[in-house]
Amino acid sequence: MFAADRNKRREALLRLFSRAPIQQTFGMQLHYNEHDQAVFLLPHNPLFEHAMKDLHGGAIATLVDNAGWFTAAVRYQTWIATVELQVRLLEPARRKNLRAVGRLLRAGKNLAVTDMEVRTQSSGRLVAVGTGTFSVTRRNTETEKIQNNGY
Repeated sequence: MFAADRNKRREALLRLFSRAPIQQTFGMQLHYNEHDQAVFLLPHNPLFEHAMKDLHGGAIATLVDNAGWFTAAVRYQTWIATVELQVRLLEPARRKNLRAVGRLLRAGKNLAVTDMEVRTQSSGRLVAVGTGTFSVTRRNTETEKIQNNGY
């Protein structure tokens, strides 16, 4: 995909995420860095804490999945779907704001593979890592909907 096409796709994906209920619920923010890697910011929210008063691992896993999916999705004109996700929770978040970055390992015809890191925003302490595999579908309907209807 040409750089201009990736720019249009990135803009469409940013619009898509800005209207997603999960974005509003979690308060996540998405932007892309100069390497077309999705960067997610997750502010600490006590509503997502487990009984031990720290961020639940499921919220971190959601952050990891989003970073991988949005990193891979820039490379394709068709919809992609998460088919495998592995998350390693390395340390507690300790009630800190988090930053997740996805990195594309392979963008194939049928599968894309990414790895992701989650760090604290303040100190850069590594909290979690993950890998994701995403199936490239032939469905254009969702992509066209994003691009043509301004989602």
